[in-house]
Amino acid sequence: MIIDFHTHTFPDAIAPAAVNKLQAASHTKPFTDGTVNGLRASMAAAGMDVSVVLPVATSPKQVPHINDSAIRVNAQAKETGVFSLGGMHPDFPDWEREMERLCAAGVRGVKVHPPYQGVDFDDARFIRILKKASGLGMLVVTHAGLDVGLPGAEQSTPEKLLRAREQAPETILVLAHMGGWRCWDDVERLLPGAGVYLDTSFALGQMTPNGDGYYKTEKDLAMLEGEQFLRLVSLFGADHILFGTDSPWGDQTAALQKIRALPLPDADMRAILGGNAEKLLKAEIS
Repeated sequence: MIIDFHTHTFPDAIAPAAVNKLQAASHTKPFTDGTVNGLRASMAAAGMDVSVVLPVATSPKQVPHINDSAIRVNAQAKETGVFSLGGMHPDFPDWEREMERLCAAGVRGVKVHPPYQGVDFDDARFIRILKKASGLGMLVVTHAGLDVGLPGAEQSTPEKLLRAREQAPETILVLAHMGGWRCWDDVERLLPGAGVYLDTSFALGQMTPNGDGYYKTEKDLAMLEGEQFLRLVSLFGADHILFGTDSPWGDQTAALQKIRALPLPDADMRAILGGNAEKLLKAEIS
């Protein structure tokens, strides 16, 4: 089973505006229209079995609406192959009850995004979310490292990720973008042994800037080389790596080809491309 653990979609009514806004901010090209149907078409072309949607609440008031949408997506997930986590904002006032609501609805975990939410990941507001998730048996996925659309944002550097992990060591924690986008040397130095999962989204290969924004050269958007990627797999263990693409900002077909081209043992490849995610998602995809 091939599982893309890191994708994004938006309700049909707002998808065009959301994709256009994010495209303008990041100066990167989308590969789908941002809808569930667009993601399903991409999955069919790439040969994906399951995609996991990671919604981002950029303001506290969005949280209930995002989570209502996640519950609706999951109600059709056995037919569509598209599952959704919930979204949580560190300043949402009723955060504890909302996480309990998600858990009761069978939502497996929540996504947070410290740079978009303007709060450091080692802040007490995030620590309480991590601890609550642990108590409920839910997982937490966080954006890790810098952000392509927010140059200079440092709310989820490896140092802050590690400090948060030390305060909530029991949480099932997934760090997007191989542990820290464009902070990979610090990921290697600080995070092995922390018991976290890394997803592969938006990390391997080379991006091409379009020249109309703050990314002017190939060097501006240098990504992980295969050698360092394989070193991270070795340091964290293949059983803690989750395939992800960041669709619509990553091409699912190309991302899958890049992973399959790596000289990984067959058992490790199967684990990364779906086996590990299948275990984390539990009954949701069975």
